[in-house]
Amino acid sequence: MHSSLLIFRTAISLYVAALDGKIVASLVRARPAEFFWNIVRWLLVAVPATWTNSWLSYVQNKLAIAYRTRLTKEVIKQYLGEEQEQGPDGKIYYKISNLDDRIKNPDQMITHDIQRFSTHLAAIYSNLAKPVLDVILYNYQLSQNVGAEGLMGLTILVNGTAVLLRYLTPPFGMYTALSAQLAGSLRHTHSRLAEFSEEVAFMGGEHTEKLLIEREYAGVMEHEHRTLDSRWWFGCIEEGVIKWLWGSFGLVLCAIPVFFKLPGIESVDLGSRTEGFVTNRRLLLSSSDAFGRVMYSYKDLAELAGYTARVAELLETMEDIRKGKFEKALVSTASLEDNSRILRSRGQVIESDEIQFENVPIVTPNGDILVRSLSFHVKPGQHLLIVGPNGCGKSSLFRILGGLWPVYGGVVRKPPASQFILIPQRPYLSLGTLRDQVIYPHSKADMESRGIADNDLLKILAMVQMEGVVEREGGWDAAREWREALSGGDQQKIAWARLFYHSPKYAVLDEATSLVPLEVEGRMMEHAAELGITLLTVSHRPSLWKYHSLILHYDGQGGYVFTKLDAEKRLALQEEKQSLETKLLEVPKMRERLAELKALASSES
Repeated sequence: MHSSLLIFRTAISLYVAALDGKIVASLVRARPAEFFWNIVRWLLVAVPATWTNSWLSYVQNKLAIAYRTRLTKEVIKQYLGEEQEQGPDGKIYYKISNLDDRIKNPDQMITHDIQRFSTHLAAIYSNLAKPVLDVILYNYQLSQNVGAEGLMGLTILVNGTAVLLRYLTPPFGMYTALSAQLAGSLRHTHSRLAEFSEEVAFMGGEHTEKLLIEREYAGVMEHEHRTLDSRWWFGCIEEGVIKWLWGSFGLVLCAIPVFFKLPGIESVDLGSRTEGFVTNRRLLLSSSDAFGRVMYSYKDLAELAGYTARVAELLETMEDIRKGKFEKALVSTASLEDNSRILRSRGQVIESDEIQFENVPIVTPNGDILVRSLSFHVKPGQHLLIVGPNGCGKSSLFRILGGLWPVYGGVVRKPPASQFILIPQRPYLSLGTLRDQVIYPHSKADMESRGIADNDLLKILAMVQMEGVVEREGGWDAAREWREALSGGDQQKIAWARLFYHSPKYAVLDEATSLVPLEVEGRMMEHAAELGITLLTVSHRPSLWKYHSLILHYDGQGGYVFTKLDAEKRLALQEEKQSLETKLLEVPKMRERLAELKALASSES
């Protein structure tokens, strides 16, 4: 259809060039009947001409939207993965930002670069094929005729028709503002996913995030289609008035000196020669313009090549990451040879109901080796407390368990990632209703299919002492920016309610009770144990020790101790340590007082 419209528009241009010559020839021959009949033909040809030009623009933009939609769907499918995708091939959205350096702004590439690539790709055919066709046909026609000087056109009644055009002009300014707003909202959704990719990955929320992105994208596309429809009908009117109606007015004005006697003007009959002159001049101008557009198409091709390279880089990087190939600049203080050897190797991941590490190195994406060989074993029901200084590898262990980081050696036995839930110090709260925060990443339909109702969710909130939030926020269907609506402590309670709703086999707690009162903390820990959830906890709170039977203690120097945890003995040692530290702080004061007493005694003697 696109090619047919391009050929049809060229045919119309040839017809109009010939019609121009006939109109001027009728003026020169002073034949008013022939002149006005040609004017009628001019106006009649305006109908298919305006229709063709507007349809060409419409089809080109529709083609760009189709390219963008198809490419965006494919990229999002790779970026977020298929529904229920598990294993090392998934979590591309996390790995592309954290384990690879090639793509700095995937959100920009998905939202902006794909759009620009699609627009240029759709336009390049029209911008190149039509001028080439015009040059060939126009030059052929010129070769059949005799070329000459140009013909001048005039426009009449501009002000009146300009007022009409202003009255009919759609609110393009509002359309542009709304388009920018919708595009910003779409980019914000992608930015949220990039910001909280680790939490979403641990929760397995790819499908929910994909639905959110597709919803925002559908809003952008609906607006684009509505704007495109307005531009189409207004383009017909605008071109019909400016090009054709104003052009016919100019020809009528040119006829006045021919049909009416004006001072200083003599009638001259030039005959068919004038007709050929006008026709050939029109063809010559059109051919020159077409040749210029062929030359300028180099710029369009260069821009298209740039966007093609950007989109290809995104697709190739995602494919490499899916295969486990990462490119990351190493900033480790360890030797390059040692790091390279470890980073080239791969360990085994075996699915199991238990968690067991056998000689597994803990390596950061930058190449730092935090622990050269970690080994420990946790059975269901054995709650593990993980302690150590900052940067020693506590969170890195969780990323390996969640399938976010590669296993560079040894053997890891663990349940599938779907059996883990992460509760960080600052939990992830999605875009959606209050209900969505508790059941994330499930939808309401998923919740109901499990036989769970809102009353059951209310009981879960009561367990974390948050049942009042439903009434306070306006019901389960209330939608907010929950990071701003809820305090830090309430956000942590919502994350625990989410844990109780899903009731997985294992929960990873990373300072998950730091903002929760001690009595609420105790209730939540006990209820998690009652539900059969095995806890892997990072915390510096001594109040949590009694809920754990094992401890993994990093020393911050690449070493660790894994042993049973005697909470009472550890608390007693902690209290003794604090007592000794307090006494040591008092030693300087006691020495100063002793010196004063000695000085006083010597003076009295």
